Amino acid sequence: MNSNLKEFIRIGIFYDGYYFYKVSNYYKYEHERKSRISITGLHEFIRSKIAELTGINDKHFCQIIDAHYFKGRSYGRDLGEKVQSERVFDDILMKENIVSHYLPLRYSNDSNTMHEKGIDVWLALEAYELTIYKKFDILVLVAGDGDYVPLVRKLTTLGTQVMLISWDFSYYNEDGVSTETRTSRQLLEEVCYPIPMHECINKNNGEIINNLFVSEKFYSSPQAVVKNEEQKPQPDQGQPEDEGQYSTICSLRDGFGFIRDERNNNIFFHYSTLTNIDFDELTTGMKVKYYTEEDLERSKKEDAPRYRANKVTVIKEDG
Repeated sequence: MNSNLKEFIRIGIFYDGYYFYKVSNYYKYEHERKSRISITGLHEFIRSKIAELTGINDKHFCQIIDAHYFKGRSYGRDLGEKVQSERVFDDILMKENIVSHYLPLRYSNDSNTMHEKGIDVWLALEAYELTIYKKFDILVLVAGDGDYVPLVRKLTTLGTQVMLISWDFSYYNEDGVSTETRTSRQLLEEVCYPIPMHECINKNNGEIINNLFVSEKFYSSPQAVVKNEEQKPQPDQGQPEDEGQYSTICSLRDGFGFIRDERNNNIFFHYSTLTNIDFDELTTGMKVKYYTEEDLERSKKEDAPRYRANKVTVIKEDG
């Protein structure tokens, strides 16, 4: 066992929420696991891994004494029926004694896209201050951004070792373009315990790895309830009723699908644009109402969709 560590190891966990959200979506919609990451399972994995790396035989001597989750979040009025799924996730955080920290998403000066502002700084300040007061032996950072390198260096001066939980993977963004998420090399070099989770998951199929994923039964309820409501979904405030168009889903792939409009154009939609249903509940032929963004740069691929839907609502058939 490392002589710098006591027999009882005090663990603090800090989540970059948007990063964790992307990872969870990747495993839900694009990886063969087809399931979200379980926070309960991840915490058990962390405790077991720390016990293994520090030479402690019993993970019960590795205790999580504090956990925090940081994320930018839309205003409730902008979420529509997705408020319920946000609340369900808040319940999961509370169940695991994770303190949530939210800042409102803000529009960029040069676009209509909303972005996080200040979350990484807030996480770093809280992590540093709480390490001083709670004297973590190991701080676990669930992140991949090189912006956290100064935080790791500061924590090292306090005598706290840092474990980095990170993933490298490729995924399709909301524009249908393949995008890579890669952990900062500098961040990996700075921490004491870099844990490449994608390798752990792909190389091991044991119980502790399987428990990293939420069971299908658990995720069958939150958004399916909205789908079965008697009334048709209403548009968000500020979205005129007559701007929407109706059609049916003509094809589905991992995390995205296509609608065909009255002019026989292919309309691409991403799972993040769904307002009242989970992607894996969709079927071809399902009736939807959608809003399009026609001014985006078109892909060079010949078979690419002409337009992208920025909002898709499943319509319940009468009777």
